[in-house]
Amino acid sequence: MTEHSPSIIDVKTLDDARREIKKIGSDPQSIEIMAPKAVSKVIKLRNVVLQDAIIIKQDMLSIGGEVAVPKNTFELHEATGDILIMGTVKQFTELVEKLKRHYPRLKKISDELKIVLKDVR
Repeated sequence: MTEHSPSIIDVKTLDDARREIKKIGSDPQSIEIMAPKAVSKVIKLRNVVLQDAIIIKQDMLSIGGEVAVPKNTFELHEATGDILIMGTVKQFTELVEKLKRHYPRLKKISDELKIVLKDVR
């Protein structure tokens, strides 16, 4: 047994995060700030125009997340591909805002991500 008894807490939703943060006695005013940082998700997008995938990857990397793209994405041999976006709820929220500033295809992806993120609550 270790001195601090480390254990992995299963936090799948913002409600899970709020509950765990509250259980350890954090300041109630800080719960809404910390909860989105405690929930990590992976979202798969299908048939993304690869030029868009590159922009999504750049935007997500700029806020500390990650995007897995097909191997030859940067060569643009294929028109579309599937991607995996990885990050915390906070990072996804920031990504949604960043993508809104781009052209219509990325705005549509922003809207789709926003809908998916509503289910995390």
